[in-house]
Amino acid sequence: MPSPSDGPAPGSATVREAAAGATSVPAAVAVREVRHRYGRGADAVTALGPLTLDIPAGEFLVLVGPSGCGKSTLLRLIAGFERASSGTVAVHGGAPEPGRQAGVVFQQPRLFPWRTVGDNISLALRFAGVPRAERPARVEELLERVGLTGTSGRRTWQISGGQQQRVAIARALAGGKDLLLLDEPFAALDALTRERLQEDLRTVSAQTGITSVFVTHSVDEAVFLGTRAVVLSARPGTVALDIPIELPRTGSEDPDELRGLPGYAALRAEIGATVRDAAR
Repeated sequence: MPSPSDGPAPGSATVREAAAGATSVPAAVAVREVRHRYGRGADAVTALGPLTLDIPAGEFLVLVGPSGCGKSTLLRLIAGFERASSGTVAVHGGAPEPGRQAGVVFQQPRLFPWRTVGDNISLALRFAGVPRAERPARVEELLERVGLTGTSGRRTWQISGGQQQRVAIARALAGGKDLLLLDEPFAALDALTRERLQEDLRTVSAQTGITSVFVTHSVDEAVFLGTRAVVLSARPGTVALDIPIELPRTGSEDPDELRGLPGYAALRAEIGATVRDAAR
């Protein structure tokens, strides 16, 4: 049996907390004792909290948990689409403002069908203050980043659902924000397209270092994409598990080799077990 001088066991909650406390990376998002309710009086439902969470700059945080646990609610609070019933949410030290601090990608692409692929992205560049003369080059750069080179002149209804979601990600990146919020963006796609987009998003994350918060029901998606996973309990959602995902992340990993790593399987098992417990 280890003595007290031996310190906590590797992988224990204490080690994780110590590692988190030792980091000097400032928090891009700070959530403090947040609770959120819907409705009033006897019909009120507490969807979330109490919940306290720091998201350091450059982290790819994945929120996973059973349906109705408050994952999307937390994302909307960070985006500024809703205000917490109690507690505080801060983005870069200030109150969240819709469209100001974060790019957001939803379950559906929500593109403008009367605009071309390039024009959808160019509009976001315009709102971001990018000069007109610079926009065409930036559009092509963003399309290349999401694997859609040569599609700028096509109509959105002329491309597949997976390609439309790539455009939505490019549009979110076009705003120049250093925070990206994604609410189950691949949920409606077929399995093969979903895997390809996961690979692309992981590469974009590794190359840009953008702070990201990603909501999913998929444990495998959480482990594949994230640098950290937070499992929320059943409603009202609180933190059931907060675990770093320490896997290779250069953007050039072979997906099959990555999924074959022992550490990958161990993370998937731990997160999956916690999600199942939370759903009971």
